Amino acid sequence: MTLRHVVLWKMAAADASERAAHAAEVTRRLRALEGVVPQIQSIAVGANSEYADVNWDVTLVADFADVAALEAYQVHPAHEEAASYIRSVVGARAAVDYTL
Repeated sequence: MTLRHVVLWKMAAADASERAAHAAEVTRRLRALEGVVPQIQSIAVGANSEYADVNWDVTLVADFADVAALEAYQVHPAHEEAASYIRSVVGARAAVDYTL
């Protein structure tokens, strides 16, 4: 079984350039988890490049062996550090987890 974890974030900043800077930093921090958090089987992260007025700002798609691996990822110190920054700049979050 593979569990796919998909997360979307809207940045809280009203200023477009500040929002873009925050999205770029969120993207950088999440990409840095690859090779650091052993439970991650694959990870893709990107900041939105089109239709900023209607699209979410950042998306994460990550695959894990199972729910236990996802839960271990969530409490890994490197993820917790990234998540702390993300919470400081995000206004909204949506997520879905599904089995491939």
